[in-house]
Amino acid sequence: MSKAAGRYAGKKAVVTGGTHGMGLAIVKALVAEGAEVVLTGRNEKKIEEARSELPAGSAYVTRSDAASMADVRALADTVQRELGRVDYLFVNHGIAEVQVLEEVTEDSWDRSFAINAKGAFFTVQSLSPLLNDGGAIVFTTVANDLTFPGLSAYAGSKEAVRAITQVLAAELLPRRIRVNAIAPGYIKTPTMGVAGMTDEERRAFEKQGAETTPLGRMGTSEEVAAAALFLAVDATFTTNVELPVDGGFAQGLTGAVH
Repeated sequence: MSKAAGRYAGKKAVVTGGTHGMGLAIVKALVAEGAEVVLTGRNEKKIEEARSELPAGSAYVTRSDAASMADVRALADTVQRELGRVDYLFVNHGIAEVQVLEEVTEDSWDRSFAINAKGAFFTVQSLSPLLNDGGAIVFTTVANDLTFPGLSAYAGSKEAVRAITQVLAAELLPRRIRVNAIAPGYIKTPTMGVAGMTDEERRAFEKQGAETTPLGRMGTSEEVAAAALFLAVDATFTTNVELPVDGGFAQGLTGAVH
């Protein structure tokens, strides 16, 4: 990877789920300021699209499925080869499938928890020996009380990630590794973060997001990236915090911007 000058020059980062949406926005912000980055994805099309969008030599894109423990272990080997040590780890990958109570199967439930919760935990376990003391981990959870019919497995698995954040923040105190989370609300991305929605369902989801967010609109991937980088880089006296990036959705605000 090429090295460039900038605010993050000399820093090294890993971003899981970094090939699109919020993850890709984090990657772009990092490489724009000179960081060296390894990012993961599991969809070959999105991996190739990310490679084409990022400046040549600015980041290493690798296929890795967070539900596969073999892939998680292999990711550590890749990171050690490409970066050596790591300053910032963004555990951003996730899956959301719309299934109401009667539609949820054991397989779909296990898939959500395998990727979102188990995959998040074991990614940190695998990469923690490569994290520099004094570094930072940022998980992606979800805005508290952000409810949408059909997302019970997703919501449950993301609440598990919040609990993991709390425990690891305590466990990693001796190494001065800060562990925090960003909790996005309705964020405008190509898929809106939910797999399998029809165009009509996506439009309804976007409409609900704009109408129920106190600031009167959905957020952008770049706004989520700014919050994630704040926790990783600037918030040097902050750990075990879940920072809402949701336009006031989960804070009990009444009224809305018009």
